Amino acid sequence: MIQTSSAPTISHDKPPAILSLIGDTPLVEITQIDTEPCQLFVKLESQNPTGSIKDRVALAMIEAAERDGTLRPGGTVIEATAGNTGLGLALVAGAKGYRVLLVIPDKMSQEKIFHVKALGAEVRIVRSDVTRGHPEYYQDVAARLATEIPGAFYANQFGNQANPLAHERSTGPEIWEQMRHDVDAIVCGVGSGGTLTGLGRFFSRVKPRRGIEMVLADPTGSILYEWVKTGKLVESGSWAVEGIGEDFVPEIADMSFVTDAFEIDDEESFATARELLLKEGILGGSSTGTLVAGALRYCRQQTKPKRVVTFVADTGNKYLSKMYNDFWMAEQGFIHRAPHGGLSDLISHRYEAGEVVSVGPGDSLLTAFKRMRQADVSQVPVVDDKGRAIGILDESDLLVKVHRDPAHFNDLVKNAMTDRLETLSPKAKINDLLGVFDRGRVAIVMEGDKFLGLVTRTDLLSYLRLHMPKSSVPVSREYS
Repeated sequence: MIQTSSAPTISHDKPPAILSLIGDTPLVEITQIDTEPCQLFVKLESQNPTGSIKDRVALAMIEAAERDGTLRPGGTVIEATAGNTGLGLALVAGAKGYRVLLVIPDKMSQEKIFHVKALGAEVRIVRSDVTRGHPEYYQDVAARLATEIPGAFYANQFGNQANPLAHERSTGPEIWEQMRHDVDAIVCGVGSGGTLTGLGRFFSRVKPRRGIEMVLADPTGSILYEWVKTGKLVESGSWAVEGIGEDFVPEIADMSFVTDAFEIDDEESFATARELLLKEGILGGSSTGTLVAGALRYCRQQTKPKRVVTFVADTGNKYLSKMYNDFWMAEQGFIHRAPHGGLSDLISHRYEAGEVVSVGPGDSLLTAFKRMRQADVSQVPVVDDKGRAIGILDESDLLVKVHRDPAHFNDLVKNAMTDRLETLSPKAKINDLLGVFDRGRVAIVMEGDKFLGLVTRTDLLSYLRLHMPKSSVPVSREYS
């Protein structure tokens, strides 16, 4: 039996060995993507223990709090985050034996929540549809908890000076040595602002005459690009890239270091990250796509060779179900499939392309159940050896068969499936589809005897969302 404990016993006689692996990350040159006339290098912050640059910040904030006495043995580390900062704090503070409490907006991915919990952190879920001043705004909740819990330390990455200091003392010197004191430009994003500020301080000190350009790559929808270009604070929009971009100027972000800025939309960011993996074998997260896209734009505007550095800020392993998933990309409108016309355009998984999870009539109910769980679907089509859809099997069909005797998991699918199918032609209308849904069925799209795929309520909702007027899309932002 596996036992869990929310308060592991940690020895403080020496620091945990894993913390020594934070920093000193590799820097490699991009060679398979055209960067002319520049040389472009990426620093692989994805090689830190939790897979992101935020491990540096977490270690610096915890050690600074230990030194100044705001964090003592038995204390609680509190932060408002569901991104990489939370993972870094869960690792560092947990390894040092502190209780870790993270306040997480409810829009965050389950993968990240599972990860911080596996590291021993406690999680408080709050609303993501509210702004500063609301009692459930995530930063306000964290600040309030820090005043209520004895021995609590609120990390507050957006206002903690240890954040930029981590980059001034570690990231900057590493780049300087790895580039053999020959750097012309750094391309970075702003989430909390620590990277920009820390690197700006370091490079303005070591190369004060010629200087090093600090270039901002900012997601479309963030206010920071306009702030750099015009000095005006505009209303923020929405973006899907995680970890960078803001609807305010963070307290520790010294924007005076920025010499130029590029605005990169989600589609370009995701496409660039996927190209980086395909051509260079580098698996980066969504912000990596923004940074590399910005660096490429900078390089291609130059008239003479320059040596440029940017970051793989975190690993793409955290985004396999999103930006590296063709179905998610298509549902979000970032991959544009050739239109077929009619209901065919609502099919997210096409049978002819091998995208449909299905079972055969001679498969066992156990096989069907495993496939449904693995694909996270509640029903599967039953397809014969000629490629014809002859039935549907859903969770209710399974339950009817096995609830009295689990041995019936060995029964055949054909004995449990529903063969009264609701089939529609690709030329059918959405109203026809709604009629099928009203009868509690899923629509099977057939072209003659040819099975094209299923259309579910979710498929229809995704299709309608993609066709919303842009002006009616609600504001959304990510959290660091």
